[in-house]
Amino acid sequence: MPIVNIQITREGSAPGASAATAEEKAALIKGVSELLRDVLNKPLDSTFVVIDEVATENWGRGGLPVEQFREQQRARSGE
Repeated sequence: MPIVNIQITREGSAPGASAATAEEKAALIKGVSELLRDVLNKPLDSTFVVIDEVATENWGRGGLPVEQFREQQRARSGE
């Protein structure tokens, strides 16, 4: 019985969106389940997928809150 935990930041994939849509989450669940079926021969009905959405202020990278990290990356790419 595989259990897959996907963590994403709570922000949308399109301008103005504040979270992943139900359709995007369904696609993640389907894709991960099918990958486990295809690679490890795990039945779809025994695969559990949990999606955790984390507020960006609770997500960090490179020793910084993610928003500051992204701002730093944008500034570097503009050099």
